[in-house]
Amino acid sequence: MFEFPKFSNHSVKNDVLSGLTVALALVPEAVAFAFVAGVDPMVGLYAAFIVGLITSIIGGRPGMISGATGAMAVVMVSLVAVHGVQYLFAAILLAGLLQITAGLFKLGKFIRIVPHPVMIGFVNGLAIVIFLAQLGQFKAPDALGNLDWLQGEQMMLMLGLVAVTMAIIHFLPKLTTAVPSSLVAIIVVTGLVQGLDLDTRTVVDFLRTMSGDEAATLAGSLPTFSVPNVPLSLETLYIIFPYALILAAIGLIESLLTLTVIDEMTGTRGQSNRECVGQGVANVTCSVFGAMGGCAMIGQSMINVNSGGRGRLSGITAALALLGFILFASGLIEMIPLAALVGVMFMVVIGTFEWATFKLARRVPKQDFFVIVLVTVVTVLTDLAVAVGVGVVASALMFAWQHAKHIYSTNSMNEEGSKVYEINGPIFFGSAANFLELFDVDNDPQDIIIDFATSRVVDHSAIEAVDTIAERYSKAGKKVHLRHLSQDCHALLNKAGSLVEINVQEDPIYKVVSQ
Repeated sequence: MFEFPKFSNHSVKNDVLSGLTVALALVPEAVAFAFVAGVDPMVGLYAAFIVGLITSIIGGRPGMISGATGAMAVVMVSLVAVHGVQYLFAAILLAGLLQITAGLFKLGKFIRIVPHPVMIGFVNGLAIVIFLAQLGQFKAPDALGNLDWLQGEQMMLMLGLVAVTMAIIHFLPKLTTAVPSSLVAIIVVTGLVQGLDLDTRTVVDFLRTMSGDEAATLAGSLPTFSVPNVPLSLETLYIIFPYALILAAIGLIESLLTLTVIDEMTGTRGQSNRECVGQGVANVTCSVFGAMGGCAMIGQSMINVNSGGRGRLSGITAALALLGFILFASGLIEMIPLAALVGVMFMVVIGTFEWATFKLARRVPKQDFFVIVLVTVVTVLTDLAVAVGVGVVASALMFAWQHAKHIYSTNSMNEEGSKVYEINGPIFFGSAANFLELFDVDNDPQDIIIDFATSRVVDHSAIEAVDTIAERYSKAGKKVHLRHLSQDCHALLNKAGSLVEINVQEDPIYKVVSQ
């Protein structure tokens, strides 16, 4: 199942260069999410390395980048604040086990029930979230230590460097695709800032601002093995289980949706269940090496794919390069201007957002466009898991409402003087009430035939509706013949007694769908 990939010379070059680009963009993201969760920056950097490496090797989507994410960090903050970081590691351990279980039971396939409008809303919402997250880089601490917007020359310089970065990324591929344009842009802008001694904020400035420590550095050591130091008791399980369940769900939803997006971009297909296992193994490993855990990152995955990274080597390179930066080259990474990384992420936003959404307003059903907008807004205001859940529920309800109106009957009288109701359309919870309104019990003749040949009894509500109409005719003393009714309905039709005839011989073989 977990075969190690083979690489061509062409893919090695592309994957290595794109992996290096991603590693540079991972640094400030991992640091920022660590502070969001209320843990040390190294806890976030270790997570980016461990999750990125393991999912790249055994995950289900080559070319997809995983690491510490904001969606999971916002769930962690309250657990860390109340119970401490060791309980976070325990929660990540349990979340990883839940994710592995989901993969082994092949639950990843349920990502297919997410409608396309929800996917578009997810992508648009994350693009907006990524954009809003970058705006914080345009702020710096004032004399009182409060973050405030850059002013005057500093703001103009920041905007100028961002524009240069974006221009290089946009125009360089028109000249050559030998190297990733994002990597070239970061190197060129860093060279300009260092060579011209420009006064602009760098990665180390960001780290020191976030930590409040003027001596803070990205230099670190290898993570060490340590089992989470928490009591092995039911009380501990009671504390961590709700967090673990939410973290596992958010991690899988974001990872599998990102997998689907990358599938569409590359014209290939990832393995959702294998990705569940890979994410779970990565998070379990994080928990015993002092890391905060994580999941797939759509922004970094977009950078990787757009830079030419298609294989597992790109993610492996990104993870190992990030570790190399921490161990040996922290000084070089710390001098990268934030403007260069902001420019890269702005280009990710432009490439991620589904700009055709605005045209879809006139081309798709109104309810689908409503779902797109709804999921986008909820993603920005709350989190991904809530947004996807809301989108799926809204889509299902609107689907049910539309199909509830499709049921009707064709009525006729046969040679024996019986009235025939030929039911058309599915009978389910949404259409059951409309089904009952099709019949005129008081004015119908003594002999009634209800034919379900062109209908389907979908759920228990439908079975009860059939039972109800049979009972109504029974109380009126009229004979009812139910034809082409699914076998599953027979057992429940016990209230109508001998006045109801079920034509078993003509029944087709299909089953009611019930949960």
